[in-house]
Amino acid sequence: MPMAGALPATFEGDVLVPGEIEYDAARAVWNGAVDRRPKYVVRCAGTDDVRAAVRVARELGLPIGVRGGGHSAAGWAVPDGGLMIDLSRMRGVVVDPHERTAQVQGGALLGSLDAATQPFGLGTTAGIVSHTGIGGLALGGGVGWLGRQVGLTCDNALGYEVVTADGDLVRATADENPDLFWGLRGGGGNFGVVTRFDLRLHDVGTQALVAEVDLDPAHGLEPLRAWLAAADDAPRRATLIAEVRAGGPLTLGFVWVGPPDDAAPLVAQLDGVGAVLERRVAPISYLDLQRQSDVGAAYGYRRYAKSHYVRELPDAALEAFLAHTEADVGAASLVQYGGAIADVDPGATAFAHRDTRFEYDVGAKWADPAEDEPHAATCRRLAATIEPWSKGVYVNALGVEGAAGVHRAYGDATYARLQALKTIWDPDNTFRLNQNVPPG
Repeated sequence: MPMAGALPATFEGDVLVPGEIEYDAARAVWNGAVDRRPKYVVRCAGTDDVRAAVRVARELGLPIGVRGGGHSAAGWAVPDGGLMIDLSRMRGVVVDPHERTAQVQGGALLGSLDAATQPFGLGTTAGIVSHTGIGGLALGGGVGWLGRQVGLTCDNALGYEVVTADGDLVRATADENPDLFWGLRGGGGNFGVVTRFDLRLHDVGTQALVAEVDLDPAHGLEPLRAWLAAADDAPRRATLIAEVRAGGPLTLGFVWVGPPDDAAPLVAQLDGVGAVLERRVAPISYLDLQRQSDVGAAYGYRRYAKSHYVRELPDAALEAFLAHTEADVGAASLVQYGGAIADVDPGATAFAHRDTRFEYDVGAKWADPAEDEPHAATCRRLAATIEPWSKGVYVNALGVEGAAGVHRAYGDATYARLQALKTIWDPDNTFRLNQNVPPG
């Protein structure tokens, strides 16, 4: 059955096939190493188009990929020989400043959400790169600079509109399909295509501050230990960070969302952490904060990354972290969790790792395909030095790590509950191009 004949006359989007002018641009995603060729790219104009695309894909026996922002490092959105549901025409954001809520279409980018909410001084946790899609971020949990203040993106979800594997449109809230509501808050794209997110907003203002100091990693153990220990008592407006780069310094710092002057005590604590090589402390608007990583996270580079959740970091772990500076490629970070993230009961959502203190990430980007394996191998080697202290992993930080990786992301109890939910809502595993939890 040809695609044109399978779609209903009411279909308002368009369909791209190999050889058409816009096809290659439509199949390109954030990770330049992903080079797959869908049979069809279906650019949907609305929810009814998504419903039709799901039904047609099933009729034709084609695997389904779903593209929101295209930021999955594994490139799940791009199914070789399959049907890509492209939500890039569904990027609307409607803010109710009185109710402090936002209705966000499934293809919206985080920058669009921030741009719509910040004129009212409102916001919710929305990643750290503005060209990330809301869909992948929120469905995997959703971290960001507001997480310690107001919780994860999924903690601020009030409801979802979801196209199921049968092409039906259902609503998921705390009162309507509550089992699905639970699974969508951290369970990834396993249960359908979310065409609308309803999010709670908070009065977060429009101001922020970024503070960093560089130190000699050869003498970095004591400062690193002291700075990470300071995280336990840090104000919730602050997210503490430690970073190392191949051949570079140890960078300690924090991001503050709120009036910059209120961060002065923490800035003073940072200034006293050790012998500083370089100091950077600057107020910044929240919108600029959300965009400051955009260039470094630009589309098109080939990428690889590994991640761990950690609770305890003894000196052996800190020494392994500092040794990353001796590598030939890559950058690694430790980013603080806790605060409002830890306030939520681990069983209340499908994001279970509520006792995480820090997320560790190591990654690299490059342009030459010949460097794919050596650079990926370096990242794997570096991540392996932290693995003895790993207690899990953020599902949105997983690459292609199979069932074992997905188990690490959820833990036994949450995984079992997700599997039971999958059996109800997608028994044929129609939505399998993701960090997949197969039906039981």
